[in-house]
Amino acid sequence: MGDLAITRTQYLELENLALGALHPLDGFMNEDQFRGVVDHMRLPDGMVFTLPVVLDTTRDRAAGIAGLPSVRLWFDGVEVGEVVPESIYECDKREVVRKVFGTDDAAHPGVSHFFSMGDVFVGGPVRLMKRTRPDVSAEELTPRATRAAFAARGWRTVAGFQTRNVPHRAHEYLQRIALEQVDGLFIQPLIGRRKEGDYTPQAILTGYRALIAGFYPRDRVMLGALTTAMRYAGPREAVLHAIIRRNYGCTHFIVGRDHAGVGNYYGKYDAHDLVQRFDDELGIAILCMAGPYYCTLCGGIVTERTCPHGVSRPDAVMDIAGTDIRAILVGGAEPDTRIMRSEVLESLRGVPLFIEETEL
Repeated sequence: MGDLAITRTQYLELENLALGALHPLDGFMNEDQFRGVVDHMRLPDGMVFTLPVVLDTTRDRAAGIAGLPSVRLWFDGVEVGEVVPESIYECDKREVVRKVFGTDDAAHPGVSHFFSMGDVFVGGPVRLMKRTRPDVSAEELTPRATRAAFAARGWRTVAGFQTRNVPHRAHEYLQRIALEQVDGLFIQPLIGRRKEGDYTPQAILTGYRALIAGFYPRDRVMLGALTTAMRYAGPREAVLHAIIRRNYGCTHFIVGRDHAGVGNYYGKYDAHDLVQRFDDELGIAILCMAGPYYCTLCGGIVTERTCPHGVSRPDAVMDIAGTDIRAILVGGAEPDTRIMRSEVLESLRGVPLFIEETEL
């Protein structure tokens, strides 16, 4: 049996594979799975899966474990699991990122991370031996635990909400629309590998605890945490997020404006187009929602589907974007309370707000 030291990001992938968050995968992708996902957004058996889940390493390390029946995986000096190295392979990284991210621009954080990975991938089934809890949070639940919690609450329909931001009124607007249609709302912020300038897990969870405690019916909203890497892959990641929330027991999933996007790499509603392409195959209903904003003439949070003033009176429109709120908070100012609740802002005082260094 061989040994392989893994990074925090690789450990998170191992954990989510073993716990069922990335079902139908039961291990790191072998070459056939990888090629099918990159080229066709499907596994070899035809099931939809849109992003690679791989264990990368160096050529020297790969040569040392080739042909072994199993390899022990170590994280921070602790043996956390093992992988059966059924498949060891390489790829043309530039070709892959063009297909997966739609660009080979190294300024794109997902592209940059993929380029930084090892040149060889090890694919095969995994076994998790120890959870090291790199992010300690009472809200971090397994798919089995969330399904049990939904059943205990009597929720037959549950809408999942993905976020990587502290709560603002636009997201609150989308969540309330979903609550009108389902029994329960499962807010599950992503708190895995992040880039410099993203919100810290503490800030996101603290803000949502304040919002839920003060403004939502507690028996209809549940807060979770998804400790996995953010890929910033736009439309493809929106589909993966839907698959993950299906695995956690959600029956519906909210896809909003520029879901999982970064910069200007993706169109505002490209994610809507892709999730609708697979609408009948995902096993979860997609709630495609327009991007909300505050209109002074309408006197509240609206969208382009309900308000005409974004075109006729753009001076009356106040955009609500996580990027803009982040920029305001970085500068030490406070956002307008029409776009972010004062109670949420107050809860964040003294909490570290932003990631200072891109995580590996």
